[in-house]
Amino acid sequence: MARPAGNTRLKAARLAAGYHSQQALADALKVGVRQVRRWESDAPPWPQPEVAQALTRLLGQEVEALGFTPPGGLPAAGPARRTVLAAAGGLAAVPTQAATVQPATAADDYAAVTRSHRRLYWSVAPATLHPAALAHATFGCALLPETIGQTRARIAAALAETWLLAGRIEFFDMRDADRAQQTLLRALQAAGEADDPLLGAAVLAHTAFIPAWAGDRDGAVERMVAARTYARRGPASAELLAWLDAVEAECETRCGNTRTALHLIRHAEDLLAAGSEHASPEWLDWFNAVRLAAFKGNTELRARHFPQARETLLGVLDALDPAEEKQATVVLGDLAAVEAAAGDPEAACGYALRALDQLERTWYAMGMDRVREVRRALAPHQHEQCVRDLDDRLYGWSTTVSALSR
Repeated sequence: MARPAGNTRLKAARLAAGYHSQQALADALKVGVRQVRRWESDAPPWPQPEVAQALTRLLGQEVEALGFTPPGGLPAAGPARRTVLAAAGGLAAVPTQAATVQPATAADDYAAVTRSHRRLYWSVAPATLHPAALAHATFGCALLPETIGQTRARIAAALAETWLLAGRIEFFDMRDADRAQQTLLRALQAAGEADDPLLGAAVLAHTAFIPAWAGDRDGAVERMVAARTYARRGPASAELLAWLDAVEAECETRCGNTRTALHLIRHAEDLLAAGSEHASPEWLDWFNAVRLAAFKGNTELRARHFPQARETLLGVLDALDPAEEKQATVVLGDLAAVEAAAGDPEAACGYALRALDQLERTWYAMGMDRVREVRRALAPHQHEQCVRDLDDRLYGWSTTVSALSR
């Protein structure tokens, strides 16, 4: 005699939503696994009202469509929820039974492209990568309404990371703060759809750069408070918490509070030294101890602690991975600023020229900003040959066209 197939509708919906075992669905619903086994049996009992609503929310279908037969007179579950992005006028609601539902493997495929873009950021020109990231985000927005459960959450997280990448390019590489603000808002909405507080913390911390660059300390602090609030919902790794300190230090530095900034950096150093039991998210590839030292060197420079800044920045330059070409331009620019402030225009121009060499290979607006700051600081020495040589490179045809086109 053939073995009964059980409630195949619920099982199929569970697998499509990314819950590959009965235990996984039980954990998501906060019920016992025996309850899920009963629901996937030949005669599944009608779930309690609050559990029925949770099933509808997680699996994207009404309870009857999941293979349950309601007792006499019992109403069916209400309509599926709308998403965070739908509330913002972005995406449609969770699909109904008649809608196309993507398989769980869709999340793997979409996230794979997101990971590739993340790695390419360090070597591909921003003008090339940015439209690709935007196209991937547009695809994710179209794909998300066709997914449910864990599959939906994973695609939403990858979409949030994609929007975050686009926002980083717009702010750091294209210097378009207004556009970056809108893109980062979309990233935050997608992180909310994924219910990923650490990714939300990362997005919020990035938004703090925008008011800080404009000298709005109150605006930056408010966003950092929000970022730290999300991080507490973690669990956050020592690296992520140290990065939040570094971001706040950068904001304080931009607003002229270098003493506060140095205190934050020391706290970040202590966090990294102590470590934590929590692993860092895969996407946190823009921060480590060397990057923290780069933050520190810039703050020491702006605090006019020139010997300390020189020592810190030279250590960073030696420790940087050769692939970190963008960061190298920033460090070289800061070293040039140290020497300019110390009254050594020859050394300052040497570092600035090395930064321009790097910028010709990999454009980075932040790096070019550093070089321009150095040139302004060298105005008292503008008749010296080393400064004229720097001007010849800084205002060459290719460099000038590249700078003005961005």
